[in-house]
Amino acid sequence: MINKWNFRTPTNEELSKRDKLVAEMKLTPVIALLLVQRGITTAAEVKKFFRPSLGDLHDPFLMPDMEKAVKRLNKALGNKEKILIYGDYDVDGTTAVSLVYKYLRPYSSNLDFYIPDRYDEGYGISYKGIDYAVSQGITLVIALDCGIKAVDKIEYANEKGIDFIICDHHMPDDILPDAVAVLDPKRSDSNYPYEHLCGCGVGFKFMQAFAKSNNFPFSDLEKLLELTAVSIASDIVPITGENRILAYYGLKQINNNPSLGLKGIIDICGLSGKEITISDIVFKIGPRLNASGRMMNGKEAVELLLAKDSAVAREKSESINQYNEERRELDKKITDEANAIIDTFQNIEDKKAIVVYNPGWHKGVIGIVASRLTEKYYRPAVVLTKSSELITGSARSVTGFDIYKAIEGCRDLLENFGGHTYAAGLSLKEENLEKFTQRFNELAAEEIIPEQMIPQIDIDAVIDLKEINNKFLTELKKMSPFGPDNQKPVFCTYKVKDYGTSKLVGKDLEHLKLEIIDSHSSNSIHGIAFGMSQFSEVIKEQKPFNICYTVEENTYNGNTSIQLLVKDIKPDGM
Repeated sequence: MINKWNFRTPTNEELSKRDKLVAEMKLTPVIALLLVQRGITTAAEVKKFFRPSLGDLHDPFLMPDMEKAVKRLNKALGNKEKILIYGDYDVDGTTAVSLVYKYLRPYSSNLDFYIPDRYDEGYGISYKGIDYAVSQGITLVIALDCGIKAVDKIEYANEKGIDFIICDHHMPDDILPDAVAVLDPKRSDSNYPYEHLCGCGVGFKFMQAFAKSNNFPFSDLEKLLELTAVSIASDIVPITGENRILAYYGLKQINNNPSLGLKGIIDICGLSGKEITISDIVFKIGPRLNASGRMMNGKEAVELLLAKDSAVAREKSESINQYNEERRELDKKITDEANAIIDTFQNIEDKKAIVVYNPGWHKGVIGIVASRLTEKYYRPAVVLTKSSELITGSARSVTGFDIYKAIEGCRDLLENFGGHTYAAGLSLKEENLEKFTQRFNELAAEEIIPEQMIPQIDIDAVIDLKEINNKFLTELKKMSPFGPDNQKPVFCTYKVKDYGTSKLVGKDLEHLKLEIIDSHSSNSIHGIAFGMSQFSEVIKEQKPFNICYTVEENTYNGNTSIQLLVKDIKPDGM
């Protein structure tokens, strides 16, 4: 599939603000422009952006129900009540449980944690989980990354004499559960200044408020920011505002002094001695932690993150790594089967969405498969399987199509649903499958325009290779951590040529290792283009070609150099 390159053309006003920043801050012009395009237009804003401060975190008591939540927690600790920390089985849920459990551990000997089984209980607060709390004599449950729609479950808990504090970040319905407190920055009555917190982030704000109410030092909580960074990266929430501060300091903790549990995962990922970035969490650390909940039970991920002994951490890391290997094999098998189903569809090019179902597929990997299908066909994809008596599924979207809203448009056919703009989950009765498929396809057909079905690469700036130097890289790194709404900048350079040493690499010679020059400089620069072997002949013929790429720092054998990570290649003139 050919990518469409979208170039961002700066306005005269943006260029004027760029020039002002260059004069005042002595910034590289292209970096100054990138900052302006992100809404950072003054010297004071640049300083704040380049050096995030924990002092800029919002007052947690601005969140609705926070005072109620803190009051109930203080009462429970004062009365030595049994407290259950309850969380979802994905990375956001397990990091949130680990953070709250770790922080409260010094203040209570009556703590327990609970992760529902993906297969036996499904997503969120379960009746089985509440019954477990009853059997253990628990009187307070802190629910993390779930619970915002658990109206019936909270009513059941209330009947059993169990109080709930809900810490969630998903979209609420009109009616909130009748819990002691419902902490969610997306509540319609919320005036909290930042609504994009992840579940672990909401848990962090709760603990921040608890610490503030008791005059406990913030430094004890700061050590746990590594968990918020893992969660923010893995849950793909915007890395702006408060999330950027939490991610920035969390990454510092991960790189300087990670907990034993995270150190175990870092070692098993082969990341030891490397500066860990958001990207490393997204592609290496997060999937391994997620594999625990996908293949077995997320409880093991929490046990790893709570580990106090390096031998235990190593053992749990190896176990979770094995789950990840099994998950990868299963993911490939089911993706191949899903592609085989799609091959039987009539006129796939005319379809605006994909819905596939196989009752035998493993529930733990259907979200990953949905992502793979969206990536391949560039259409919203819903992947469904059978779980107990219901069909359950995961949905992923393309830019500009709100998949949560589309699924909400089918709510009368569903038993349950939840999620975000680009990712959602759902369950339904088998007799409603055909109607759901038809209606979802109709909603997609109404909303999606042809341009949305073409993979797009947004290019921030066109530059010459000679502009990429150490000063440029230093300033670029200050813009990190990168992620949604603060993406790593993508650059384009026209008419580059092979320096004479570019070659095919990889097990099947599927990748291109480049050394290139452009028409404005004889200085060569190295790059890697994964899966782009088809351009090898054009490059070897010394024909000019255009590239779009991100700029990376590459460390090999202790030596650090600048390397381009090529996202796409187009022969000149295309």
